[in-house]
This record gives sequence, C-alpha cells and structure tokens, in this order.
Amino acid sequence: MKTKYIFGIVIIGAAIAIIISMTGDASSYVSFEEAKVLSDKGFKKSIHVVGVLPKTTGGEIIGIQESPDKRSFKFQMVDENGFKQQVLHANPIPADFNKSEQVVIIGAYEGENFIAKKILLKCPSKYQEEPEFAS
Repeated sequence: MKTKYIFGIVIIGAAIAIIISMTGDASSYVSFEEAKVLSDKGFKKSIHVVGVLPKTTGGEIIGIQESPDKRSFKFQMVDENGFKQQVLHANPIPADFNKSEQVVIIGAYEGENFIAKKILLKCPSKYQEEPEFAS
C-alpha cells in the first residue's frame, strides 16, 4: 500500500477517535434529584442542571448571599421539577445575573450543596425584533 493511503487511514481514524471522545463529554440537562443520584454513585464528570432563580411577585430575585470579600456567593435555584436547591459558586456574581430568565449550572454535589464551577445565563435578548407597524 502506498504511504499516502496509510497516512489517510490514520487521519480518518484520528478524526473518528476525536469525535467519539467529544460525544463522551457531552452532557444533557438533569434535575437536582438526578444530579444527587449521579453524585452518590460516584459520577466524576460535571453535571448540567437547568433552572430559574426564585423571585418575589415584584420580580426581585431572592436567596442570593454574597461573601464579605465579594469573591464568591451562594444562591437558590429551582430546577425544572420545582425542586429548590442551594448552589455555591467560588467566583463573583456574574454580570446580568439578576436579569437572567434561565440559569444553567455546571458542577457537582459536595455533601448537600451543589458546587457550580460554571454558570451560564439566558438573559432577555436586547436584539429581539421589534414588531413592524403598518403605515
């Protein structure tokens, strides 16, 4: 066999291996209950939980407590099943955290608390189309 064919087969094999390894890291969203079960079973990868921040009737977010040095904070989050959980994050409060419609936290349970390594926010878009009015 020619070396260029062997080289091509090696490249294709490497691409397949990369694709398979990337799909192994893909994570779907789970509830806090499922995240706790995974954690108790020894699941070591990051877990994605999606939810919302509890708000008062006036729209004020409740349950946020910032550390005195403002380097970390904890907050309450309600998952899609309605379960409320305290979440700890070892970084400052993200910009627009109070404006978020939905929150995705990536992390794992440590004891009874969920430790978020990353927080992704879904905020109202300032780029939404304005309705056109007929003249």
